[in-house]
Amino acid sequence: MKNKKKVSILTALTLSASLLLAACGGDAEKTSNTPSKKPADKEAKLEEKIVVYSPHGKDILTKFEKQFEEKYNVDVEWLDMGSQEVLDRIRSEKNNPQADVWWGAPSVNFDQAKDEGLLAPYKPSYADSLDAGFHDSDWNWSGTSQTPEVIMYNSKEVKKEDAPKDWDELLDAKWKDKIIIRYPLASGTMRTIFSAMIYRDFKDSNDPAKGYDWLKKLDANTKEYSANPEMMYNKVAKGEGVVSVWAMPDVVMLKENKNYPFEFIVPKSGTPVLTEGIAVVKGAPHPKAAEAFYEFVNTPEAAKLLAEEFYRIPTRTDVKDLPKWITDTEIKKMDIDWKVFQKEGDGWMKYWDENIKSGAKEIKQ
Repeated sequence: MKNKKKVSILTALTLSASLLLAACGGDAEKTSNTPSKKPADKEAKLEEKIVVYSPHGKDILTKFEKQFEEKYNVDVEWLDMGSQEVLDRIRSEKNNPQADVWWGAPSVNFDQAKDEGLLAPYKPSYADSLDAGFHDSDWNWSGTSQTPEVIMYNSKEVKKEDAPKDWDELLDAKWKDKIIIRYPLASGTMRTIFSAMIYRDFKDSNDPAKGYDWLKKLDANTKEYSANPEMMYNKVAKGEGVVSVWAMPDVVMLKENKNYPFEFIVPKSGTPVLTEGIAVVKGAPHPKAAEAFYEFVNTPEAAKLLAEEFYRIPTRTDVKDLPKWITDTEIKKMDIDWKVFQKEGDGWMKYWDENIKSGAKEIKQ
């Protein structure tokens, strides 16, 4: 396989230029509003490359890049960034799409993108293996995994019996300057957790005031907001902070694969469980390759690999012999109206950013 560099923020302009040239081909399939039901197979003539935007991180993206390239002889280029950053970028590129596939983000982000006309319908070949709650009604996106949110702590610094058992325990004064949080405005995971804390009272009162007060108290205990997940992981692992809130599969993966001193607690009052999804970008420069990639990363074999090596909980109902950490972990789901999150979330996060976030805790680079 030929050598090539990964797409990064620094090389995004080069990528944009090359994709702009490719987009001039005017493929009629790009603007189709009818979901395709026929997957691209191995023998189908695909474009020479595909561009993927994803928050899944280097390990997952590199693994599937290699496998897809070996099967299809299609050059995979990817850009790794937060879920909200992907949405913002696709918005900014609406009139000149640069990405083909958006792989990974909470369903709320995909619903926002759908409403803004940023996604192309695609009904995958495995549609019958997805329950109704795991796909958009018009197939603008479909679910790939389920992600419970948990309280994460450094097991070398905090005993299990002393760790916070529920969300409100994070507000205890004993955790002051011991909490490190991923900067929420760029993170679909953190936006969901913060929105869930507001929603607990909002669902009955239709007033976010109590939720804002909760976030203000959490901010008082927060040492810093990390610019990306890796920074947050490293600081908690080193004991610069000992507690965070994050996605359960990532915590398990970091403990098992990278020997981070991490443990998690599922909040006893309940937790938001995200549906992570995938979508084809409307106007994708490489639509055939996009559909092939969509199918490829969601086969039962891929779902099982993601569960075993990357600790993702599949949405497909036909994946067998899943790891015990999935089958044995009891999750109490919060009862959430995700449409409320979609409608109110941006306003809630704007208020947090402008009125709650401590200036002394600006994002740490």
